[in-house]
Amino acid sequence: MKEKTHPATVRIFIALAPPDDAKQELERELLPAYEAYPRMRWNRIEDWHITLAFLGELPVGAVELLRPPLAELAAGHRPVRLALRGGGHFDERVLWTGIDGDLDGLHLLADNVRAAVRECGIAFEGRPLRPHLTLARSRRNEPPHAVEAAAGLSAFTGRPWQAERLHLVGSNIGRGPGPIHYRDIEAWDFGGGV
Repeated sequence: MKEKTHPATVRIFIALAPPDDAKQELERELLPAYEAYPRMRWNRIEDWHITLAFLGELPVGAVELLRPPLAELAAGHRPVRLALRGGGHFDERVLWTGIDGDLDGLHLLADNVRAAVRECGIAFEGRPLRPHLTLARSRRNEPPHAVEAAAGLSAFTGRPWQAERLHLVGSNIGRGPGPIHYRDIEAWDFGGGV
């Protein structure tokens, strides 16, 4: 009997997740796009998130380093009031919806998260935050439809909501032929500070 091995690395990021009712509101708005562009790779609604810091592939032990400072950061930070709004695309292949609301608070939170990660000695690509929620990608060897799909979202304005928790998320990207799935490694409630 072969022993099950555990990966030595994990692909992780730190994110916020909209509440279910805000995601369902956007999903209803996307119904025409689902029908018009069925060949796009649509992200599962339960995987929708707003990335604050993408850390990439890290040794599994890095997760234990991150837990205490992220828990402390969340406990000392207030919830951020946000909304999903409009649509856009990256390179005509990636469809996203934008983020509206307390963008100053969102940027401050992202800066604090990134500082906490660096204080743990973890290096990562610190791209500037472009607040968005990725919805779908055009498949390789298929015509890109993100531009048309984004135009269909231009008038969308979702209801405001509070980001109540900070999520440390793992993904299975590159770990097999199936779709990308995400799972919470851990999540912490915001405590109401900063």
